[in-house]
Amino acid sequence: MITVDFKRLGIAPGNRVLDIGCGEGRHTIRACRESGAICIGADFKFDNLLTTKGKLEFHEGLNDLSCRNWGLSAMDIMALPFEDNSFDVVICSEVLEHIPDDEKAVSELIRIVKPGKTLAVSVPRAWPEWICWQLSDEYHNANMGHVRIYGKQEIIERIRGKGPKYLGCHYAHSIHSPYWWLKCLVGVTRTDSLAVNLYHRLLLWDLMKKPALTSTIDHLLNPVLGKSLVLYFKKPI
Repeated sequence: MITVDFKRLGIAPGNRVLDIGCGEGRHTIRACRESGAICIGADFKFDNLLTTKGKLEFHEGLNDLSCRNWGLSAMDIMALPFEDNSFDVVICSEVLEHIPDDEKAVSELIRIVKPGKTLAVSVPRAWPEWICWQLSDEYHNANMGHVRIYGKQEIIERIRGKGPKYLGCHYAHSIHSPYWWLKCLVGVTRTDSLAVNLYHRLLLWDLMKKPALTSTIDHLLNPVLGKSLVLYFKKPI
């Protein structure tokens, strides 16, 4: 499930790409399909990195990665172990909503981006996220759960106020919003809900098969129902 639009990142051969908060590797794997890129996936949870490593090795076995120059590392977004101006592209997808001191995290992201290069950030969109919070305390009170809901202008100004130029935004994953509302309604940790399990199977089918029907529906509904807000910035030269 790719949230960031890679066409907007301008990744060129030799570019260094960091996917911070990579989770199980969705954007790291996608970045490794960019010819000549140097890709690093980083996450706070070591188990996530092991899963990402297994997926990258699986894709290498299929010979469907353009980049063989990748690495994985456990790190804290609050203190990234990189020099200033280290990366041509930094991706931070669905991370900041988990971080209590997001001001420090944003400063770290901006610090490591090279001047004139791109920072892509995604967070849950405000109104679908608000519904999840209303339906379930467990959804946002879980360990390392969501600690805030971002308004669009709020997060734009929070990042732009530290220097980067705002380039634009879009919404993603509209067909995922009802799934999370349903999951919150019946109980986030429940595994025996037929409705939730059937919806999850639909999302997996969509992810694997990429049928035109669901892709079209998702695209058409994203402006009003998209669960993720995706923003793009450029660090000034």
